[in-house]
Amino acid sequence: MTPVEVVRGDGPVVLGLPHTGTHVPEAIRARLTPRGRTLSDTDWHVHRLYDGLLPGATTVRATFHRYVIDANRPPSGESLYPGQNTTGLIPLTDFDGHPLWETEPAPEDIGSRRRDYHDVYHAALAAELERVRAKHGIAILYDCHSIRSEIPFLFEGRLPDFNIGTNSGRSCAPEIAEATARICSEAEGYTSVLDGRFKGGWTTRHYGRPAEGLHAIQMELAQDTHLMSESPPFDYDPAGAAQLRPHLAAILHALEDYAFTQGATR
Repeated sequence: MTPVEVVRGDGPVVLGLPHTGTHVPEAIRARLTPRGRTLSDTDWHVHRLYDGLLPGATTVRATFHRYVIDANRPPSGESLYPGQNTTGLIPLTDFDGHPLWETEPAPEDIGSRRRDYHDVYHAALAAELERVRAKHGIAILYDCHSIRSEIPFLFEGRLPDFNIGTNSGRSCAPEIAEATARICSEAEGYTSVLDGRFKGGWTTRHYGRPAEGLHAIQMELAQDTHLMSESPPFDYDPAGAAQLRPHLAAILHALEDYAFTQGATR
């Protein structure tokens, strides 16, 4: 199994997909608890949700599951949200706080998984961002995520439908954040927040360097916007997705338009 799939486009926007993969090597799967083997914290069907929305976009998708190693966590293992419940580089619990492992990963497991999966994914993502920036003079990373709408272990109440993360405005130009927030706020029947509970993971924070022509923004979608159910079997909801996709397309086209207003080559 190749750890990362890259589909190259010729536009200035790159879609990151770190959490849609479901591959778990058998030796690792055997150490998961029965609950862990359900892979419940997957960003279910997000790659399908975004498919074809922006012709010319590049996609970089991890094929391995986040329980193998989380490609949106710092390789150092430090917490993205100090003082709050979260999951780490190799999660020890699921999003409900339940143990994932019959036998927890050893330190050597962390090193080998980081080398074989995390490093490979980010090498591919960094290479595509540099290729795009070299071509256009600007690259915009849009990091695609989803999560259950209600997870008491991680946050109170119900999550908004659109959760936009810009590392509190540091990872992208303000025009990018403003355009994305405006489209989400104007989407009838949906709720949204900018830099709320999810301000962007390590990917957004690491790559977002606006002064260097590298912009990054994360979108965390509530899963009930596009799933039939937020519990197994996590089936895709074609009707819900059909309502949601035009708003996502509008965001991606707005990002591309911003790049072109900044002088990106067409």
